This record gives sequence, structure tokens and C-alpha cells, in this order.
Amino acid sequence: MDSSGSSARKQRKTVKRPPSEDASAAEQRLKQKKHAALCATLGGEDASVRLLEQLVFGAEEQLSERLEQIPDSRVFLEDEDGSEDSGSEGPARPIIRSAVWEDEDDQLEEEVDMTHRFRRDFKKSEAESKMSKQRLQQRLKEQFQKAMGGTPSWAEETTDRPRRDAEDEDEDEELLRRTGDFISSSHSLPKGVIKIKKCLNANSECPGADQLSSVQFHPSAQILMTAGLDHSISLFQVDGKNNPKIQTIHLENYPVNKASFSADGEHIVATGLRNKLFYIYDMMEGKVIPVSSVRGLNEQRVSDFQVSPDGKYLLLSGSSGYLHLMTTKTREVVRSMKMNGSVCAAAFTPDSSKIFANSQEGEVFIWDVQSSKCLKKFADDGCVRGTSLALSRDGLYLACGSQSGVVNIYSQKDCLHTLEPRPLKAVMNLVTPATSLSFNSSSEILAIASRADDEANRLVHLPSFTVFSNFPRFQKKTIFRAHCLDFSPQSGFYTVANNKGSALLFRLLHYTDF
Repeated sequence: MDSSGSSARKQRKTVKRPPSEDASAAEQRLKQKKHAALCATLGGEDASVRLLEQLVFGAEEQLSERLEQIPDSRVFLEDEDGSEDSGSEGPARPIIRSAVWEDEDDQLEEEVDMTHRFRRDFKKSEAESKMSKQRLQQRLKEQFQKAMGGTPSWAEETTDRPRRDAEDEDEDEELLRRTGDFISSSHSLPKGVIKIKKCLNANSECPGADQLSSVQFHPSAQILMTAGLDHSISLFQVDGKNNPKIQTIHLENYPVNKASFSADGEHIVATGLRNKLFYIYDMMEGKVIPVSSVRGLNEQRVSDFQVSPDGKYLLLSGSSGYLHLMTTKTREVVRSMKMNGSVCAAAFTPDSSKIFANSQEGEVFIWDVQSSKCLKKFADDGCVRGTSLALSRDGLYLACGSQSGVVNIYSQKDCLHTLEPRPLKAVMNLVTPATSLSFNSSSEILAIASRADDEANRLVHLPSFTVFSNFPRFQKKTIFRAHCLDFSPQSGFYTVANNKGSALLFRLLHYTDF
């Protein structure tokens, strides 16, 4: 057995491989060498493997960026019987095609007269009296992108469009499945023309019998509250189509001057016109709580107030320039502040640490909440008599309205740190007193209105400080006299309460959430 096994092993050792196997091994080594050169060209990795990894782990954009940096990504391994030279191991050179027809005039740079009245707005300086067509085309492109807030989807590369369209469809389906807490990732709002749609009035099921004095969206639910001089407070569910009524609370012999949700959205605070009595409606319990007196409050009448964003305080506007800070927990006045002249309007900063207030004499005061000290006082530029005030939710802007209709927009930072702050913009699109101001949640829109004239409502784009040209529409009266304005928590809706007892509702199509 041992001799036969050893002889068999000797026979296997002495057997020679056929020539075809040696040729195939050499061919395999040559292919491996070419493959290694290709991997080095593409960055040391196999392109197909890299593509698979990127598709699996979702990094298509990075792959596209790397491939764009390669001078010519059309690199192939030629077959042995191909028409190309098999000895060349480098990447194939791209084929340069010559144009079928060329026009010599295309090479000439024709200059365009920029002093023409249609082209003056595109000049950046007076020295640009003439400009080449190529440069003018680039200038127009930049102007268009600036107006649109970026490159629109239809103007992007066609290779990215199918993937982006598919993503948009998925986002639309997801939005239809969810409401309330879905946060939009939309781009910045473009100026010029706003995409807006008139919806059914929010209180169409129960319009006010008299003018509305307040309208406000709930801070977290799809609910809108209206209040007016007809002694009632109503709640509606907002869907833009039917807007069904939820509840109406009647307050006997009590015309409501102002009503507002608490910071947590569980209560409604309402003040009247005649005395210091105010009501608190507990939405969870369904109870109306009258508050006839507040400890430490020496006022005959309280009609206006502000709710602090942290929910700890109510700022009551008194007479003779007094502002009273009342705690919501114990319902007592803990601090009072005095300004020169009569109180016109007041507002808390987003962190509830400061109070901005303006007087009817045209001065703006800044107070510290904890110490009740006046941190700053300055004159509203050009204002003779103040009428309204509003702060943006991100802490960027301060808006002050005046009797002349001019609305000055300031930087909050400048107001705190500059001795005499100057307005970023004076909006002069109203000719009657600016009585209502409201910023949207993203501080991209400032709504201004006057209750002294019909259709006196404008939407100002920020930060360009320009008014949207298509709102309101003047062919037919729809707004009448605006008494109160508000935006929904994520700016999907805009509402205006008017003197006809209606809460007009508009859908802002740029924003995808309520």
C-alpha cells in the first residue's frame, strides 16, 4: 500500500500543466494589474463597490461630488479583442467632438447700454454704464435667485430632479399622515409675491354679532379663539375647509376688549372695557372663573394685558403710565413700573426676561422683569404719537407703529446696546394709524394693519423689508377694517378679525405645517 501510494504521488508531481492554464494565469495577472491601475485612478476603491456602499448607506450626493472632481469618469477596461490598444493601461481619453457650425460673431463680446431705464436697477454702481451680455446674463441670474430665495427646483440639473421629485412625493405623503408636530424644513420665504389662498372664514359657523376685538391661534392645537363686543368667546377647529365650532362661552353684560390663551394653552384670560374685573376660563375643567380684585392692584379699569412666554406673569396695562406685573399662580401684583406718558402697548421678550413698552408720546422703554428697573429709553424715530408695538419670536426685530401709519422696524440688539438706535426700515404703506402688528413664527413676515380704513392690511417680507404686492387683492373688499391679527404656530395660516364679526382665514402655501 505504501509503495503504490508513493508512486501515485510521484506521478501527480511529474504531471505538467497544459499551456492553456499558464496563458490563462498570465491573462488573469494582466487583468489584475489593469484593475489595480483603475482603482488607483478612482481613488483606491472599486467604483462599483463604492457605488453600492453609497446607495446602501444613502450618500448619493457625496458620490456625485467625488465623481465630478474626476477629469473623465468614463474609464473602461478594454477586452483583448477590442479595437483599442490592449497594451495601454491608462484611462481612455475622452472623444472631443468639433462643432458642426460655428459663428464668428459669437466670439465677440457685445456691450449693453446699462443707462436704459429697464436696466438701471441691475447696476451696482454708476461706473457700470456698459456691460457685456455674458455679465448681464449672470447679473440677471443672481437677481432671480435672490428674489426666489435660491434656485427653484425646475431650474436644477435634470439628473437630480427625478430623485428630488420622488423625495417630495414621500414628504407629501408623510405630511398627509401627520398633523400638529410636524416641523417643516422649507427654504426661506421669497419676496415679491406670496403664495396665499383664501379659505372659509374661521368662525363661519358662528360669526360675531358685533366687531371682533381678539383672534388668536392655540399655541399647540389646531384651534382658533375669537372674542368680541357681543359678550362671547368662541373656539373653532381649524382645517381650512369646514372649521367646525367647538364651543362658545357667553359672559353676561361683559363686552370683551381682549382675550388671550395662557402660555400652556389650558386657560383663556379675558378683560373688558368698563372695570378691572376679568375672567379666566379653564378649558380642562370647563369653568369660568371671575377675578374681581387683584391684591396690590390699584386701578379702576384694566383692559389690556400681555402673557409672558414662560407663563409666570400677566402684564397689566394701567393708567398714568403704570405697568403691573401679576403672577399667574397667586394672582397678585408683585412689581409695578412707571413710564412717562400713557401706556400704548407692551410685549415680553421671548425669554420673558425683559419688557418692551411704548408710550403714546412716542418713547420706547425697556424694563428688566426681575428688578423692574428701566434699562433703556429712546425715542421712536419720527414718531409723534405711538399706537402699537410687537417683538419677533426669535429676538431679532422690534416693530413700532405710529399715528401717521409709519411702522419702524428696529434690531432688538441695537435697541439694547445703542444709545440712539435707528430703524432698519420705515414701512410707509399705511396712511392711517398702525393699530395692529404681528410677526410670524419664523420672523419672515410682519403683518401690519389699521382699523381706521378698509383693506388697510399689509404683509411685509423680512429681511428685505418689502411689502408683498399681491396682498390684499383690491378688486373686491374682503378684509374691511382689521382689528386683530395672528399667525398659526408654524405659519401655515394667517387670520384677520374685522369689524364685521368675521375671522378671515388665509392659507400661506409656502409653509407646510399648521
